[in-house]
Order: sequence, then structure tokens, then C-alpha cells
Amino acid sequence: MVFPIRSKARRILSTMAAVRPSSTCSNYRRKSSASILTNSAEVEQGTHVELLPSVKRHPVRRLEASNDSMELAHECSNCEGENVSKANNGPDLFGEMKERFLSFKKHKFLKESEHFQTLAQAQAPKFMVIACADSRVCPSNILGFQPGEAFMIRNVANLVPPFENGASETNAALEFAVNTLEVKNILVIGHSSCAGIETLMRMQDDGDSSSLTHSWVINAKVAKLRTKAVAPHLSFDQQCRHCEKESINSSLLNLRTYPWIEDRAKKEMLSLHGGYYDFLRCTFEKWTLDMNGTRPVGGGKYLDEDRELWG
Repeated sequence: MVFPIRSKARRILSTMAAVRPSSTCSNYRRKSSASILTNSAEVEQGTHVELLPSVKRHPVRRLEASNDSMELAHECSNCEGENVSKANNGPDLFGEMKERFLSFKKHKFLKESEHFQTLAQAQAPKFMVIACADSRVCPSNILGFQPGEAFMIRNVANLVPPFENGASETNAALEFAVNTLEVKNILVIGHSSCAGIETLMRMQDDGDSSSLTHSWVINAKVAKLRTKAVAPHLSFDQQCRHCEKESINSSLLNLRTYPWIEDRAKKEMLSLHGGYYDFLRCTFEKWTLDMNGTRPVGGGKYLDEDRELWG
């Protein structure tokens, strides 16, 4: 007859162990756990003769004890949830995100439902945009791209590796954008205070082979060498600003190493553009690569046309 009581005590202990303590209910739990452990010890050590009459005399007490343990477990669970919420210690970021999404749905999606239904069937973007992953430089926010207008890839320092370097997520996106979507314009957007370019400028010539960032930004090594050659008298910060623009042109030249891009560009079916966003002054510089006056990568020469400064 004592076995059900032992089992009951073990179940209560198991329930209590599953509930993690919080600052609000930890003292209560320790006291309750100690009480349960004491009772359990009494069950293990006591005689059948001593326990059985007590159980028989107070059947309601067993129910109350069981209810108390369940209430305690529920209370501690609530405390734990409150503590997790407080641990975030700040605004509800996903709550804000939800409100933005609902606002987009109400003021954009539903008002332009026909346009979004068309986009759901297929896309025909006018631009392929290669921009930096920097959180301060969002092309759609800066240039007002609407859904369906720009096929976009973002990476560290907005770089385009040369074709011979092999596959990457950047040139895979390029292949799809040019060959499948048949975009008419590729726009490479750089920006001021680029940490990727600063990393490149600080690197030793051989770089750090163990660093993924170093292995990536080395794709702009030509831009760094050109900067060092033409601007050795400038400060480090000024050299970085120069290299930020130089790397854009380096990426534009690298685009021409891709056969399908070079072929379409020569046929004037595709234009290559550079853009530079200065978020300190809020200006945007835009130019177009002159396909007739530019030699392939390695020639050390490029010309641009239609250069404009907005803002």
C-alpha cells in the first residue's frame, strides 16, 4: 500500500524539477521542495502501520497536496515567462516589425493588389543591383526601388569577383539576373565609411588566409593598389574614401570578364553603372561605364560617362 504514495512523491518531485526557478518563486520552491523531500524520506523509512492510517484518515489532504504542487508549478511557469520577457529588456522588436508589416499590407499591398498579383506570377526587374551589406545602406530606401523593380544582391563591400575566381553567390545571382531575367542595367553601389574597404586597406599584402572577410575583400586588391599608386600623399581615411569609389569601378571591370555580360554589353543590350552614396552629406554619385573606351581587367584603364551628382 505504500507504493502509490512513493510514486506520488516521485511524480511531485519530477514536476518540481521540470520547473526552472525564478527570482520570484525560488524561495517558495526551495521550501516546498524541502518539505516534499522530507515527506518522501518519511515514506521511504516509515512503516506501513504508521503511514496507512494517516492516509486513510485524511484522503482530502492528499488531493490538496497534489493541487498545491500543480498550482506551484503553474505559478513558477508564469514567473519564468515574465522573467524571459523582462530579460529582453527593451522594445518588442518583432512587435514593431509586425506593425510595419501590417502597415505595408494595409497601405501598400491591398491598395495595389493588382500589381502584387502580377508580381506573384513573374518578375521583370529593370535593374540588377549589387550593394553593400551595411545596415545603413538600403538601396530600396535610398533610391526608392519598388517591389519588382530591382533584383538585388548584397555582400561585404559590394564587390564583384572576376569570372575566373569561380562560383559565388554574387555571380550566381548575376547569371540569373542577366540570362534569365534579362535585366537591362547592372548598378554597383558603394558608400562612404565602408568597413569592408577599410579592412582591405589595413590588410597586409598576403592577408589572413584564416579570415573569411579577408579572403573576400581581397577581390578588390586591384582597387587598393591603384589607390596606393595615385594617392600616396593622402591620409588613411582619404585613401579609404578614394578606394571606395575605385573598388566600384574595379567591380564594373570585373563584370566584363563574364562572357554573357560582355556579349550583351557590346550589343548594347546591357549597361553597367556605378553609384556612390555618401550618407554623411546625403549625396549620390552616379556614372555609367563607357564600354567603347574601357579595356578589360588588367588594362588599368576605365572611362565613364553620364556622371551625375544628386543632392
